Order: sequence, then structure tokens, then C-alpha cells
Amino acid sequence: MIKFIKHYSLEIYTVISMALIVVAALIGNLSFLQKMIVIDVFLFILHEWEEGHYPGGFIDMVSNLIQRDVNAETKRASRLPCGIFLLILSVVPFIFSTNPMIIMALATFGIIEGIVHTVGIRLFRRKHFYTPGMATAWLEFAVSIIIIVYLAANHLRHWYDYLVGPLFMIAFFASLQKTMTLMVGINYSDMPKYVKAQWNRKN
Repeated sequence: MIKFIKHYSLEIYTVISMALIVVAALIGNLSFLQKMIVIDVFLFILHEWEEGHYPGGFIDMVSNLIQRDVNAETKRASRLPCGIFLLILSVVPFIFSTNPMIIMALATFGIIEGIVHTVGIRLFRRKHFYTPGMATAWLEFAVSIIIIVYLAANHLRHWYDYLVGPLFMIAFFASLQKTMTLMVGINYSDMPKYVKAQWNRKN
């Protein structure tokens, strides 16, 4: 069973997330923020397929960065922590959509995604203005901006929501990245070294 879940983690995540969207549609009468969260859930699904499923995906670029081959089974299994992370990021904000700190954490994730995939163009020395997952990452970024503007315009947050929410997401996101780097056999603390070497590498 565990092997099955690891191998089909992306497909399982997709089915569960689509079910969440259906449930949200059946509930109806959603608030504006809940509607934005449902859009994010859909974008998360598209992003996982755009980023990790197709040849030359983001994890292939990371394997080139660390100069280590990652076998196909590990690549598939790496989507499991991502799926768990995104399911938490889908369900918790939807249920607690009136909590601005949680909503700010969600919005921060979309901003991180947009920045990481854009900076990745330079870092991974892409020939074209694109990294796998960038199209949906930019859409997530746009939704995040809409959410933040909505919170600010309707005075639905306090100053500490802007601080604690993003800090919580950064810590949560770093934990995810640490888990994934361990799966491919490197220490997370070594990543800055790989990134610096790649950034300074001549064309």
C-alpha cells in the first residue's frame, strides 16, 4: 500500500483535490476569500502536473543543480510531501477563511511560488523565459495579490497578520524543501552552496 501511494502520489493528490472542489461547489454560498481559495486549489493541481509530471520538470533541474541523478521512483515519491503540504494549504484556509493570519500564510505561498519560478530562469540558465510550473505559479501569484488587496481594502487584518502569517509559511515551506532534499540524498544545509555555485557558473 505504501509503495502504491508513493508511486501514484500525484494522481491521488489530484483526485482528493478535485473532490474538495466538488464539495465546495455543493456547499455553495461561499465567501469571496473561499472562492479565491477554491481557485488556488485548482491552480495547485495544475501546478503539480506542470511542474513535476512532464519531462524536463522542476525536479530534473534540481537534480542537475546538485549534480546527482534522481531515479524515476524517487521523482514520483517526491510528490507525496508536496501533496500533503498542498492539501493542508487547501483545507485549513478554506475552513478558517475568516482568520487573516492563515489567509496571509496562503497568500505568501503564492508569492513565493511566483518568485522562485521566475528567479529559476536565471539560476538554471534556461534558454527560454520559462521554468516548469512557472505559468501556474504566476497565476498563484496573481491570486495572492488579489487576496492581500482584498484583506487590506476591507480592513480584515492587523499588522501582526502580515508578519506572523508569512513567517509561518516560510518556516512551513522550508520544512517541505528540507524533506524533499533529504529524499534525493542531500542535506538541506548544503543547498545554498549548490545555488551559489550554479549562480556563479559561467555560461
